[in-house]
Amino acid sequence: MEITEVKVRLRDREGSKLKAYATIIFDNSFVVRDLKVIDGRKGLFVAMPSRQVREACPGCHHRNALRSKFCNQCGKALESQIAPRKEGEDRVDEHRDVAHPITSEVRDYLQKKVLGAYEAERATLPQEVKTETKPVVEQPPIAAEFGAEQSEVTLEQPIETESKVDQVEITE
Repeated sequence: MEITEVKVRLRDREGSKLKAYATIIFDNSFVVRDLKVIDGRKGLFVAMPSRQVREACPGCHHRNALRSKFCNQCGKALESQIAPRKEGEDRVDEHRDVAHPITSEVRDYLQKKVLGAYEAERATLPQEVKTETKPVVEQPPIAAEFGAEQSEVTLEQPIETESKVDQVEITE
């Protein structure tokens, strides 16, 4: 099985560990969407698509997110039936992979292809976008009266503070 196409949608935001979403196509016939490129403690890695694990309410059988204290449907208090993954670990699996590679060779192959496409996509961006800085945009002032047109205000112009509501006539 060969990965024939990789599509990457960049999501670089300052302070975010999620860098991109990816879609891969196997043999021009099978697609896997929503792979994530994440900046972890040891560098970039590819996370497989996952879904949130849910547990059923004993009263109404509505499926609620793990760690919910009350049922979203009936409001009944829920007893948490979750256990840590391994002994001595406080973390609990709240998400389960929808699709994932079975062998480490396939995982390495998939990661190499996705991260290569991610780096190629980042290389096409202008340098100022890569630094993840957002320009500061000044908002124009809000008009104080209905139907008033907004005008550009520069820092040198004094801003009128008196209300002109008395000058507006309402005609029917």
